[in-house]
Amino acid sequence: MSNILAVVGRPNVGKSTLFNRLVGGRPAIVDPTSGVTRDRNYGRSDWNGIGFSVIDTGGYVMGSDDIFEEEIRKQAALAIEEADVILFLVDAVEGITPLDIEVGIMLRRSGKPVVLAANKIDNPKRGILAAEFYSLGLGTPWEISAISGSGTGDLLDEIVRSFEPTDTTDDPHADLPKIAVVGRPNVGKSSMINALLGVDRNIVTPIAGTTRDSVYTRFNQFGFDFYLVDTAGLRRKGKVNEDIEFYSVMRAVRTIEHSDVCILMLDATLGFESQDMNIFGLMQKNHRGIVIVVNKWDLVEKSNNTMKEFEADLRKRLQPFDDIPIVFTSAKTKQRLIKALEMAIKVYQSRSRRIPTARLNEVMLPVVHASPPPSTKGKYVKIKYITQLKTHYPSFVFFCNLPQYVREPYKRFVENRLREKFDFSGVPIEIYFREK
Repeated sequence: MSNILAVVGRPNVGKSTLFNRLVGGRPAIVDPTSGVTRDRNYGRSDWNGIGFSVIDTGGYVMGSDDIFEEEIRKQAALAIEEADVILFLVDAVEGITPLDIEVGIMLRRSGKPVVLAANKIDNPKRGILAAEFYSLGLGTPWEISAISGSGTGDLLDEIVRSFEPTDTTDDPHADLPKIAVVGRPNVGKSSMINALLGVDRNIVTPIAGTTRDSVYTRFNQFGFDFYLVDTAGLRRKGKVNEDIEFYSVMRAVRTIEHSDVCILMLDATLGFESQDMNIFGLMQKNHRGIVIVVNKWDLVEKSNNTMKEFEADLRKRLQPFDDIPIVFTSAKTKQRLIKALEMAIKVYQSRSRRIPTARLNEVMLPVVHASPPPSTKGKYVKIKYITQLKTHYPSFVFFCNLPQYVREPYKRFVENRLREKFDFSGVPIEIYFREK
């Protein structure tokens, strides 16, 4: 089971501020102006060992004539339908509004687990303001301050009670590798799968958003045996015309989380756009193997170096994680489609690789001893031992005397050497430094 938390509430109650705190950093724009959040923001978080996705929705609005507010309302309603847990955020300072009451009624009818949080309780004197929200009938209002983080730990304890640890034992597709084809609408995802299968397994039309759900198809040809997954196109909120699309996008997010390898499909005629980068970031944060397929290559006017220039520009935009297989294809002519599958299986095997500890130390210790971390305040870091953790993706621990002095550039250096020595092309890896 995938865990999805949707943050819902009326405009300007602090949803994006809380979203930024949950996922780390500032991926969502925060501004006092209501209605700032229009794009869907996706993030990954974990608490007490339970990982979950967080979706920041726009402010819920009732009966508005504004086209954006109407679309935001539809998106929030569909988030309520698809999410596993709903976090209903209210403004303790402003108190209950008619819109809060309307949203509360909808949430009670949904039958989904709902956690109510009263935001902007920035000091103990404001604590009494939360009591008013008991009248919404959604249980205890948790007192928090999204901007300072006060109370968010207890809130997360309550949220993860309704989540389940990720477990593939009940997954009917668990035995074979799962390769998902993901990308923006109309880049040719369904056409690629149909071309590989030799039958029209998935509906293909020029209309963006034809694929509504994630479709699993077993591919057992040419020596391959895995599940190929067609997903709904992921696009910006500003491009949404139908409310059902948000449902499809959340299903695509689930598919990424449940897949072993994701094929990020691009449209060669459009290039690598900001939404492609968002999708790429989602795959990377979930530690999925990644292969980039540039489709519709037959439609591009070419010179001697067109492919090399396109690939070089793409890798530059993906830095620092630019060690990814890139395949130029045409679903229409079936050009290099099998090569794309070969790359996906290779990435799957690399993602599953376990390196014996003795071999890891034999190869990497001379590297880190020859190029140790720079000294800080006269302190020298000495790396003594390396081992791979038993995670579902490659992660490594470097035991040393002063891990607090190891900076991010050196972690990237070590990661690059690991990729060179053991071929982790297309596989996100994690590096940890711990004291021994």
